Amino acid sequence: MLCCTIGFMFAFGCYKTPHTKQRIEHQTLNTIFSIHVQHTRFSFIFAPMLELNFKEYGNGDKNLIILHGFLGSLDNWHTLATEWGKAGLHVWALDMRNHGKSPHTENHSLQLMVDDVNDFMFQHHINEASILGHSMGGKVAMLFAIQYPALCEKLIVADIAPREYRAGHDDVFDAIFQVDLDTIETRKEAEEAMKPYLGDFGTRQFILKSLERTEEGKYEWKFNLRTLFQDYDEIRKPINSSHVYDGETLFIKGSISGYIKDEDMVKINDLFPKAKLLSIEDAAHWLHADKPKEFYDAVYAFCK
Repeated sequence: MLCCTIGFMFAFGCYKTPHTKQRIEHQTLNTIFSIHVQHTRFSFIFAPMLELNFKEYGNGDKNLIILHGFLGSLDNWHTLATEWGKAGLHVWALDMRNHGKSPHTENHSLQLMVDDVNDFMFQHHINEASILGHSMGGKVAMLFAIQYPALCEKLIVADIAPREYRAGHDDVFDAIFQVDLDTIETRKEAEEAMKPYLGDFGTRQFILKSLERTEEGKYEWKFNLRTLFQDYDEIRKPINSSHVYDGETLFIKGSISGYIKDEDMVKINDLFPKAKLLSIEDAAHWLHADKPKEFYDAVYAFCK
């Protein structure tokens, strides 16, 4: 008895742009629809796109898409995005998957987030944009630019290199797991539970921005803790590619941050031949928060 399975994947709503071939991306859906015709089974896999939460600022001709870092959200960029919007840029700040108000999924990786950004541009009819990414978002921005160069007008990478990084969030995860969401009644209680495991006040406050009260009065994390802990190694991976992004590229590092080292420039220049490096004095890894004016000026001058 002959039995064969044919899988079809569909892209929805393709619209005509100069870059249509780069717009078609697929993601996996858990449901497979099968049709049996005599001895042949046809399986149709429908692959809808995630709909990321976002906030839009300004309405200028030049688009700027902002990708936040690990355990962050678009809220971290509200002040700068507002100012860039007022200055004439069309800014789109995104909540990455498993963060903020965007969908929680079973898996998390740089490639999945690249696919999400591509899908977001498709959904919102953005033909070209400058991409700004910080930390985890910077790795996503780098990989996106390499894979979809026609969609990336300019690339801005904030305090991250394309290399693999050692695990550096053990204390953060330990602190978060100490917060008993079933029993805490105030944010102060959550902070006190984290304090023995996470001594830095600024980091605790950053994490607590993602703690929100539900309609039932309980607290919950905005980020998908289970998946992010499970797939943490995925975001540490290096950016490896036989292709390069030949567009204008700006790497911005904090002078007192160790995330971009001198030896990283070899790989940066290999993957991004037009890359320039700017160091912001007295800024650490969260350079956009440490020195917002200097960061604002650098990005705006590069994008306008």
